Amino acid sequence: MRSDKKAEFGPKFGVGTPLYKHHTTSLVFNDPPLHTRVRKLLAAAFTPRALANLQPRIEAVVDGLLDAHADKGGMDLVDDFAFRLPVEVICDMLGVPPGDRVPFRRYSLAILGALEPVAGPERQEKGNAAVAEFSAYLDGLVAERRRRPADDSDILGTLIHGEIDGERLSHDELVQNCIFLLNAGHETTTNLIGNTVDALLRFPDELARLRANPALLKSCIEEGLRFESSNQLGNRRLAADLEIGGERLAAGTYLHIGIGAANRDPEQFPEPDRFDAAREPNRHFAFGSGVHMCLGAVLARLEGTIAIGRLVERFDGLARDGEPERGGRARFRGFNRYPIAWNA
Repeated sequence: MRSDKKAEFGPKFGVGTPLYKHHTTSLVFNDPPLHTRVRKLLAAAFTPRALANLQPRIEAVVDGLLDAHADKGGMDLVDDFAFRLPVEVICDMLGVPPGDRVPFRRYSLAILGALEPVAGPERQEKGNAAVAEFSAYLDGLVAERRRRPADDSDILGTLIHGEIDGERLSHDELVQNCIFLLNAGHETTTNLIGNTVDALLRFPDELARLRANPALLKSCIEEGLRFESSNQLGNRRLAADLEIGGERLAAGTYLHIGIGAANRDPEQFPEPDRFDAAREPNRHFAFGSGVHMCLGAVLARLEGTIAIGRLVERFDGLARDGEPERGGRARFRGFNRYPIAWNA
């Protein structure tokens, strides 16, 4: 199967538009050799050793965000917590100054919103503007980083100076994959935290079970990924003829993959519509599979584990504090806002 989307995105976005340039250059919508080069360069930042070094920073960010709202008795789970954590971590990894991070959620929602199966003119206009603004900002960040000596202490330095088989990323490849990292790095974790906390509040017996047995945290995170997968849809184009389920599909056929549906398959998951914090086995597809399996899966799990574990441990009486607002997208499953409260 092919992940290259030039044939689809040309008619959808218009060849030469910022959205077309971004989505046809970023890691996720490309096949080898570009996919291989970028993934190998990025992989150095996601090794077990690199992530272990990040854990104290993740814990500090989580504790700081919770400290800031502890006495208030509540917060917006998305804006004040679930979004802030991964953005702080990815921006740290890329060397983005703290004062420059405010527009990133707006950029991300606009860029990813244009990926919806039906994206009207307004969404495309916002998406193109977001890519253009984001790219202009990163042009300056990359130029500043190039002036410093090469080292492997941050992802941006690795992408700028790293080589695979004697080749380096072009400037456009570098900028567009930084945008991809910031978008993908926060989207999955934000939705993982929001969706899992929502499930625990909808299934209070499971929340009580987790409180009584914190050892369930690991399986609870996996169940959150299965139960409300952040990425609900995938797309591939067949590279060769294929027969599946008695149906013969010709090379070039465009397939829509229902990730969320697969993760609720009753033949694989008993009582699939029930959130079970101790579910085992739990072979879900929230992070995909094969060569395109999410590179940041381990980081997302680590962030989600620390964030949800500390939130549940620290605050008694967790509950909704008003009506949440879903993101309104078909491809991605998450919340725009989710007010929560606790016993202060």
